[in-house]
Amino acid sequence: MRKYLIILILIIPFIFISTPIIQSGEKPRINLRPYYKELSVPQVHEIPNVAIRKKEKWGFHGHSTIDHDFHLKTINDDKVVIDHATGLMWHQSGSDKYLSWKRAKKWIEDLNKKGYAGFQDWRLPTVEEAASLLESDRKNGNLHIDPVFDKKQWSIWTCDSHISDDSLSLNGAWRISFSDGAVSWSSNSYDLFYIRPVRLNK
Repeated sequence: MRKYLIILILIIPFIFISTPIIQSGEKPRINLRPYYKELSVPQVHEIPNVAIRKKEKWGFHGHSTIDHDFHLKTINDDKVVIDHATGLMWHQSGSDKYLSWKRAKKWIEDLNKKGYAGFQDWRLPTVEEAASLLESDRKNGNLHIDPVFDKKQWSIWTCDSHISDDSLSLNGAWRISFSDGAVSWSSNSYDLFYIRPVRLNK
């Protein structure tokens, strides 16, 4: 009996030491690509964390599979939305007007000069980041986006440009439409869409 007791005393501490400690309710952060990239349609079809309903020659219709944890916050009278699931901080609304892709970059520069919400590292989101906001159903009026966001910006530019094997194609950039859950490319010279800036919430 004493022999078994000694073995038990030796084994129990080992079990506790080797068992990983997991905080209750803690979820691992989903890291999304934060840097600019040139993407073809097939590459966009392969982006992670999305469920594609229908693939198209210009992109796809689909929605994000991320379980978001949005928190609306006001900093220096400026509204932001923090997503604890991805570690991103979003501008709660964005631009008031439609802008070309090139003009969108200038708009971001001006936003950083003003220091919106006390930060100067705002940027256009990548396709992965912007697509992460797509909801499977219409949750904000007639838009596929969480009600925590302003619904004026129904379609937004990303920072990513479109590349094609067809040399006759127009220069393009990727954008996200919350009206129909579309991820598509458009002319970065002629087409106009809104902006919803993002930054990493360090």
